[in-house]
This record gives sequence, structure tokens and C-alpha cells, in this order.
Amino acid sequence: MSFDTRNGTRGARQPRAGRLMRWMNTMAAKRIRRKGGRFMGFNALILTTIGARSGTERTNPVGYFPAGDEDGWLIVASAAGAPKNPAWYYNIAAHPDKVQIELAGRTIPVSAEQLHGPEREQAWRQITTAAPRFAQYQVKTDRELPIIRLTSRPG
Repeated sequence: MSFDTRNGTRGARQPRAGRLMRWMNTMAAKRIRRKGGRFMGFNALILTTIGARSGTERTNPVGYFPAGDEDGWLIVASAAGAPKNPAWYYNIAAHPDKVQIELAGRTIPVSAEQLHGPEREQAWRQITTAAPRFAQYQVKTDRELPIIRLTSRPG
């Protein structure tokens, strides 16, 4: 499936991606690695992507939801309801087979696929039932929040 979600025209204001945000992401990733996979009330993993333009490895802590099997995870490119997709969304779109996650002390190579249609709707119901704040994020923006399924792949 394609990664085709365009930026919206309205949404929640996001802080600039600068030194402070990089530091916060680094601290959150360290905490997740040290204390386990929960952060800000979510199950969390560390997502590693390859920069779409730079080719540089990037890491971001993100909340996840089980994808129905033990080797699958759902993540939402919500950016808390911002009008723009998070940078990691474009990194995944550019290199969907060069993604890895850190979870429970393990590094797992994964493939990424954006969900569409009925598959997305079923995942969205699961996510908003488990974490109603995602429904609030959707109300803030006019873009459809992308849902990405990560599945483990041989290493």
C-alpha cells in the first residue's frame, strides 16, 4: 500500500523541531530503554528510520498498539493533531523496508505498510477504543491520521 497522506491545512500547533525537541526525544528514548515500554500512558517503542533526504538514521519514541499478532505493531502518524505529518512518516515512506524498532530490550527489523480502507477503519476503532485521545487528535486536523502497520522481517 502507498504512503499517500498529504498534509492538512489546519491542526494543533507543534513545537519546532530543533535542539530542544531532539533532546526531549533522546531523553524519552533513554527512559524507554531503561524502564521499559511505557511512556506518557502508552505502550512505547523506539522507531528507527532512515532520513528521506539525508539518509541519516533517525530515532523517535512512539506509542504503539498491538496489530493482532505477536509480530505486528500499529503506530499512528498523529503529531498530536498537527496539520503536517511527522518527519518520520516521510522517512518510512521513502524506506519502508529499512525500519527497525526497539522493544523490550530487543532490536527488531520491520517492514512498514500504511493501512487504507476497511483495514484502516478496523485499526482506527481499536486504537481509539484503547486511547481516546487519538480521536481528539483527528478532530484537530483536516488530514486523515495515517496508521502504519509494522511487521517483523528477517534480519
